[in-house]
Parts: sequence; structure tokens; C-alpha cells
Amino acid sequence: QLQLVESGGGSVQPGGSLRLSCAASGFTVDYYKIGWFRQAPGKEREGVLCISSNNNSTYYADSVRGRFTISRDNAKNTVYLQMNSLKPEDTGVYYCAAESQVTTMSVQAMCLMTEFPPHYWGQGTQVTVSS
Repeated sequence: QLQLVESGGGSVQPGGSLRLSCAASGFTVDYYKIGWFRQAPGKEREGVLCISSNNNSTYYADSVRGRFTISRDNAKNTVYLQMNSLKPEDTGVYYCAAESQVTTMSVQAMCLMTEFPPHYWGQGTQVTVSS
């Protein structure tokens, strides 16, 4: 059974930083596209950052470019989202998601969900940015 578990969320002031972790079990993350998504209350889930299985391609939402970075530690079977210069509009529940590399969609399509949503999702971790 494929599972993803997020951690590292919390409450920070604007301008602060957080690093989210996504621990995978039941599969090896280096064979999957990995994405970070977020959902604010009353809003649809949106893609933030998505990375290809070989780390060669990354899609950034315009709202986070230059502030957020995704990385993968294959030895730990874990992916990370480093969030800097946080803004109140970054508030929401953050989810990691995975899609098999055999699915040929681009990471842009994964984040925008223009074809279909990723097949595997974590339960989410809350990020709150407020003064």
C-alpha cells in the first residue's frame, strides 16, 4: 500500500520559513513524480511545486517561484518543501502527492491537474501564516 505522510507544518509570521517533509512508504519516491499542493478554506486544491522522477523538470506556481524549493532525498524516501518569505496567502493545508513515472504527463500537467489528479495523496499538514 502506497502511503505519504506530511509533517512540519505550523504557524509562522509573514516573512518566516518552514520546511515540510513528506515521508513515503510502500513505494520508492525516485520512481514517481512528486508534487506539493495546498488548499485554503473555501478554495480548490492547487498545485504549488511538482518535480519529475529524475529531478530534471520542476514546475513552480507563479505565486511561489523564488520562495519555495522542492527536493528529494531518495535514501530517506522523503521529499521536502522549503518555504521562505512566507505570506498570509500561503496559508492552507499542504499535501504531497505522487504519480508513477509510467504516467507520461508533464510535471506542469501534474500540478495544474489538466489531465487528472495524482493517484496518491497524503493527509495534509496545516500551514498558517499570520502576524
